[in-house]
Amino acid sequence: MIAHPIETAAPPNSPMDKWEVQLRKGCLELAILASLWPGRLYGLEILRLLEQDSDLVITEGTVYPLLSRLKAEGLLHSEWVEADAGHPRKYYRLTAAGRRRVAAMGRIWSRFSASLNRLLSRVLKEEK
Repeated sequence: MIAHPIETAAPPNSPMDKWEVQLRKGCLELAILASLWPGRLYGLEILRLLEQDSDLVITEGTVYPLLSRLKAEGLLHSEWVEADAGHPRKYYRLTAAGRRRVAAMGRIWSRFSASLNRLLSRVLKEEK
């Protein structure tokens, strides 16, 4: 499940709210892969980073199946690491294929969002 802390004008379960949820779901793979660009992270660190850096608030029940799928696709590598205190943690890192995928996705996203921003600039200017 994806929650969104950013206040929107759309009431819960309205068509606009559902559209925003779908938009955020569509960006999750890119966001998770991008979060791992600098290096390995364990699941809770990924969740915190997504919330902190992108306002994507997702549950463990959403992120772990996606991490498993990305691993099965050869985009991520995982390993269990013993913690100094507490239980072992499963860390994820990008594989070479994962780095290529996120770089390509980032280029596509950048072109797409720039084009959409140009289109929306008129709407947002007139809305003020």
